[in-house]
Amino acid sequence: MAARAISSATISFGLVSIPVKLYTTTDSSGQISFNMLHQCGSRLKQQYWCPADEKVVPRDEMVKGYEFAKGKYVLFEPAELKALEAESSQLIEIREFVPLDRVDPLHFEKAYYLGPDKGGDKPYTLLSEAMEQTGRCAIASWAARGKQYLVLLRPYQKGLILEQLRYADELRAFEDVPHTKATLTDAELKLAVQLIEQIANDEFQPEQYEDTVKARIQEVIARKIEGEEVTFADTPEPEAKIIDLMDALKASLDDGDAGKGRKGPKRAAKTTAKAKKKTAKKAASRG
Repeated sequence: MAARAISSATISFGLVSIPVKLYTTTDSSGQISFNMLHQCGSRLKQQYWCPADEKVVPRDEMVKGYEFAKGKYVLFEPAELKALEAESSQLIEIREFVPLDRVDPLHFEKAYYLGPDKGGDKPYTLLSEAMEQTGRCAIASWAARGKQYLVLLRPYQKGLILEQLRYADELRAFEDVPHTKATLTDAELKLAVQLIEQIANDEFQPEQYEDTVKARIQEVIARKIEGEEVTFADTPEPEAKIIDLMDALKASLDDGDAGKGRKGPKRAAKTTAKAKKKTAKKAASRG
């Protein structure tokens, strides 16, 4: 089924304008969510409570404010907040091109697929292939939804992806994290390198991994829809850990040799598919 665009925009590339459409990169149907219910089975509604007046506050009595000190706020009228918003021109203005590997993934926040809009096929393809050839990505500003976003454009499968970035002041410095550099022996480092090489691959293949927790939840949901009583076994106590670093590294290498050829991902995939099919079938019969 063809993807449905969630928005449109225009990429500014020098004097070239590229009309594009934005698409989500994630599939919400793959997510499992639960609703808050009362014990009677009715779905609950959220309300806002004022502790000073001790009453539920309706929407028309709500105002927005900024806390500048503990318990002290400056209030803003809706018109004032509207005036502060950036003009939503939907313009993606390219500022510079940089090597993709020079952008720390820590800045990546959210991704969108970009597809060409009417009349944009040729400049869209041109920008994608030019960045592919130069090994660079584009850093741009994007005015949308009343905000100014920092974004990155990169080539992807003969097309383009937009990565919404975090600004520098939105990231905490790693220096804030308490850590010290410990002294390692050559033997410890050698074993650690061997362990890495033992389970190393040249490519990341996400299809080899399955969310086993989601599969377990889907299976339990399917059983509950059928009216089955579900019981859970106690979680076993964790095994004693090896304290000595060298012993732990050696044991990990031995375990890796013994575990070659295991079929964990495939098994999880079958469980997920089975649970999905069962849940969909029961839901359809009840609907």
